[in-house]
Amino acid sequence: MIKLIAIFLSLFLVLGWGEPVFAQSPPSNLTPEQLQIRDELGDKAFAATDRGDFETAEKFWTQVLEKDPTNAAVWSNRGNSRVSQNKLNEALADYNKAVELAPNVTDPYLNRGTALEGLGRWEDAISDYNHVLELDPSDAMAYNNRGNAEAGLGKWQQAIADYQKSADIAPNFAFARANYAIALYETGEKDEAIHQMKNILRKYPKFADVRASLTAALWAKGEQGEAESNWVAAVGLDPRYKDINWVKNIRRWSPSMVSALEKFLKLQ
Repeated sequence: MIKLIAIFLSLFLVLGWGEPVFAQSPPSNLTPEQLQIRDELGDKAFAATDRGDFETAEKFWTQVLEKDPTNAAVWSNRGNSRVSQNKLNEALADYNKAVELAPNVTDPYLNRGTALEGLGRWEDAISDYNHVLELDPSDAMAYNNRGNAEAGLGKWQQAIADYQKSADIAPNFAFARANYAIALYETGEKDEAIHQMKNILRKYPKFADVRASLTAALWAKGEQGEAESNWVAAVGLDPRYKDINWVKNIRRWSPSMVSALEKFLKLQ
């Protein structure tokens, strides 16, 4: 059995991975020996993924597909490795094949949505997330990701509702809570956003994204000392937050939060 990995929130396509889930594929006609080789290649692909070597992972998944071309999980996993290399159109083709082979499994739709978001196809992404929620109304990731796509359309109140729903379903899903705080900041609820960020950090003190967003919010509020302290922690955990283009276009913070961080960076 090849595991199907769901991309961890289209928060930002290269940030990380969710927990693997198993997906059923059509019965294979492979011999036991061929099955063993396939699974060994799959293990190598997962190991490469764990190392962040997505190019190598893609090569292994391609080899698996040569042996087992009707396995939806493998198509979706190769799509994940391609998304992580920003090969979005190629990933989209893989996800389309996975959906064709396993139309009632949620993860290919969820993963395809992230690729569609990366391409700026917000409405198409929302359609995929809606379908996931039709199949599984308690899918916290689908609510979070739909919120991301709605944010891409500037529909911040809808995004807030979806982030909150995601966090309600999965209280330990910290990224949904982080997105919720950023969306609140965008709608002018800045003090509540800061309150939410601080609450998240009490439980997850090494959450770089929230350290960085709290830095921006506190700096804009005039609380420079606390902002600086959080910034040291943020960039120590993840230096990508020094790159405003990455924050804006890959992480996709809200415009107000991006602006606040940009002002902080200019005065550094």
